[in-house]
Amino acid sequence: MLLEIITPEKSLFKGEVNSVSLPGTDGAFQVFNHHAPIISSLRRGELRFEATNTVEATEFLQVSGTAVSVQIKGGVAELNNQKLIVLAE
Repeated sequence: MLLEIITPEKSLFKGEVNSVSLPGTDGAFQVFNHHAPIISSLRRGELRFEATNTVEATEFLQVSGTAVSVQIKGGVAELNNQKLIVLAE
């Protein structure tokens, strides 16, 4: 699935991933390829994903192989048609 993480300042990541773990306001949850459509609000916490290719670390993205994590302050996630868009603070 395609993951795009966007903040008010800039785009943090856009690429293909196998799975994403998100800090939902009602509890953490995980989405995989071919997951049913979903919209969820997010709370402060760690967003983690498994990239299909190597990702370069940045001041926001912590990388260990293909495992990537980023700290968010909250936001909204929408998954539809194999595309997950995260609007994060």
